[in-house]
Amino acid sequence: MSEISIFIDESGTANSDDKFYILTLVFHQQSKPINEYVSQYEQSLNVADLPNIPFHSEPLLNGNRSYKHLSIEQRKGLLVSFARFVRRLPIKYHTFTYLRGEIRNTQDLQEKMTRDVIQFINENLDFFQSFSATKVYYDDGQNIVKHVIDTATRTMLYTPAVERRKTSMTDYRLAQVADYICTIELAAQRYEIKDDGGTYNKFFGTRGSFKKNWFKQVRRKRLA
Repeated sequence: MSEISIFIDESGTANSDDKFYILTLVFHQQSKPINEYVSQYEQSLNVADLPNIPFHSEPLLNGNRSYKHLSIEQRKGLLVSFARFVRRLPIKYHTFTYLRGEIRNTQDLQEKMTRDVIQFINENLDFFQSFSATKVYYDDGQNIVKHVIDTATRTMLYTPAVERRKTSMTDYRLAQVADYICTIELAAQRYEIKDDGGTYNKFFGTRGSFKKNWFKQVRRKRLA
């Protein structure tokens, strides 16, 4: 039985003052295992004498939580290693971006996302309907996102998506990939309006450097 897994991450909350709300969906075909890539990634950390800790973009960039005792050089090394790992993976993704000024309230955001996800699935219907099962991995997230994905898959697919909890290391790594891609897409938006700040410059460099070395690499995985 062919299966596709969807790993979800978002940046911003429906009721916050964030300039952007970003929803990222990462798609992985179960017939394309990633165990080898995970092993290579973890081995690269060992060779570089970097800690094998769960990848989380926000604390990595800001040096807090699990990253608070790491130097900026170590954090940069972890970011580069994870980016290299993502480039090798047999995945696709799509990101939906919303400007805070264009969202009236939580209900408005939910309706816009539902419409956009349904349209996206419809435009890639042959791809999604080629799978007999769709599994969604999304822990401790916002209820509106769960509602959006459930509504969209029930509307467009033969078999509605089934929510799953992460159980294997590959599940956890793919959830971290969604986190990474969401961060890169947010950074692209902030570079575009010159709201990148010192943190992005420390890790990604100038706008031109970011687009060449980070953004374009991620966009090669994009499912249009």
